[in-house]
Amino acid sequence: MTALAPVLQGFFTDRLARQRHASPHTVAAYRDTLRLLVGFARTRTGKAPSRLDLADLDAPLIGAFLDHLEHERHNSVRTRNARLAAIHSLYAYAELRHPEHAALIARVRAIPVKRHDQAIVDFLTPAEIDALLAAPEPTSWHGQRDHALLQLAIQTGLRVSELTTLHRNDVSLGVGAHVRCHGKGRKERITP
Repeated sequence: MTALAPVLQGFFTDRLARQRHASPHTVAAYRDTLRLLVGFARTRTGKAPSRLDLADLDAPLIGAFLDHLEHERHNSVRTRNARLAAIHSLYAYAELRHPEHAALIARVRAIPVKRHDQAIVDFLTPAEIDALLAAPEPTSWHGQRDHALLQLAIQTGLRVSELTTLHRNDVSLGVGAHVRCHGKGRKERITP
């Protein structure tokens, strides 16, 4: 057996599940990245996935994989950087378990993220807000619910996933009115 198989298994079972308590979304994203990488390495090296070793997944191959993601799979720079973060995490885990591959691991971990333009966050104009709030039917229960959710979203900036998981006891209307929600990254936040 090569060194890659136990590193991959330990990375998912020990590092992500036990140590980091990673969310299912994170585990799935890392799984998909490493599945794509192993498939790419198979086509480049001609080796079956079970025969691949850490030495086969060196910095030039990782660089070619990242270029493949951008140019052949048409992934955005953000997606490329997210895939690279998963690879960096795997190699950080492997670094402690396989010091004999320290030079190779250091070269992979030195691959920089690619810079990209940040999109400017756009805000709704007062006319757009009025049009959005006027859209639900005010006489029906569903229309009143939708109006309340839209108003809450506009006032607080909550994500749709945060809005849809709210419960009645998450809203406090007393002095210092606020909404308590569980957001991205399993973080709890309170929004006035």
